[in-house]
Amino acid sequence: MKTLDTDVVVIGAGPSGLSAAAQAAENGMEVVVLEKAAVVGGAANMGMGPLGIGTKQQGDMMVDIDVEKAFKMFMEYTHWRSDARLVKRYFESSADTIKWLEESCGVEFAGAYKYFPKSEASWHIVAVNGGIGRNGGAIMNKHISEYAKENGADFHMETPAKKILKDEEGKICGVLATDKDGEEVQINCKAVIIATGGAGDNPQMLKERTGYIYREDMFNFAIPGLKGDGIRMAQEVGAAPTAMNVEMMYILPNSDFGPDCIPSVFMQPNLMVNQLGQRFINEEEMQNTTFCGNAISFQKGAVGYSIIDTKIAKGYMKKGVDVVNFVHHPETVEDFMEAVENSIANDNPDVVKADSIEELAEKLGIDPEVLEETIDEYNEMCESHDSMFYKNPKYMKPIEKAPFYAAKFRPGAYGTLGGIKINENAEVLDTEWEKIPGLFACGTDTCTIYGDSYMFLLPGNTMGYCLNTGRFAADSAANYVNDLED
Repeated sequence: MKTLDTDVVVIGAGPSGLSAAAQAAENGMEVVVLEKAAVVGGAANMGMGPLGIGTKQQGDMMVDIDVEKAFKMFMEYTHWRSDARLVKRYFESSADTIKWLEESCGVEFAGAYKYFPKSEASWHIVAVNGGIGRNGGAIMNKHISEYAKENGADFHMETPAKKILKDEEGKICGVLATDKDGEEVQINCKAVIIATGGAGDNPQMLKERTGYIYREDMFNFAIPGLKGDGIRMAQEVGAAPTAMNVEMMYILPNSDFGPDCIPSVFMQPNLMVNQLGQRFINEEEMQNTTFCGNAISFQKGAVGYSIIDTKIAKGYMKKGVDVVNFVHHPETVEDFMEAVENSIANDNPDVVKADSIEELAEKLGIDPEVLEETIDEYNEMCESHDSMFYKNPKYMKPIEKAPFYAAKFRPGAYGTLGGIKINENAEVLDTEWEKIPGLFACGTDTCTIYGDSYMFLLPGNTMGYCLNTGRFAADSAANYVNDLED
């Protein structure tokens, strides 16, 4: 068995682990980072940027948001079923973290933006080639890891942690891991920071802890390796468990990474029905992926069908879509019909085309009479107002001209949230709310601040939470180690 000695071991190298490693190294700690994958970043490599409140970018763009406003919004949204002290510290620290990412880590931001029209401009998009693009999170993660290494952090890739060790006094004293050659490694340390990214790739834990069944009623991103290892290891050394949830959204499981025109068109405030052929949502809320995902998850079969006709499709193709967001925002959707034909030819089950409402219903598995009745009622309301759910009249477009198109949306998520109980200092607590000496945790393994629904009115929340709690954990670990040495 190989043996290493260090001050702090960080388990996991997603954004929370990277920020923890970089901050701990900046604080003068000797740091060993254990990452089971071959690359850093985890699920955040698909992201675009973190939340910030009261930042220079917001000031430059005249965005009217401060900590007090954000905190009040957040706590009202969660009905105070969240750790107010942790939320407050997170928001208060977020501007400094954006500044730290820029000035220390070299991250460039394109600005602060809304995700959708009803949200606040809290989302700090990482610049991609000087502008806005996808996967800015991967660029950010690379910068943070390089900064951590510059300050002496020692990264061990493809080296999963297996067990956290305690000494006879109950203090954390080390970690057992296995390196990429299969050799066992013991890292002796004074503090451990858990940042393993949740359990999105563990269908059994997902079902046990959230009730969702992977690829039946939950089509979450299952980033390979996110098995809940950190949650398990924390509980083995006495950490209190917390409720686990998901960052809900909705998704076309077989289309989300294909031609962008397909999700862009079908995520518009179109008519949406369930398997019973009935409307179940004010389709304006489709722009809020959490709200729409919640509504879909509550329907029979956990599926929602977005329906348009040829006239609506041609309108989008000619004039552009009604609502844009930063994930699906093609310059044009002129290729929509061609993309749909190609998808259908490739047996994509997400997309359906039909020459009549009856045929559309049959392809969707809906009673044709019910769907026709729903569409007739909807078309009548398009002439006056939506007396069912009060959708804005400008989005009320009748379904009349064949062919007709539909897309099958399912609940999705980036992974799991929560599992390990912490306080506002990212110190891990046991079942008696006592601190476990030397154990700290951050990121999605600990994220229970949203209550029952992700707070998407302040976009960038999860990545922001990961980065900030990573820094909290690093500061707490450094203070703990320094106190031991004193």
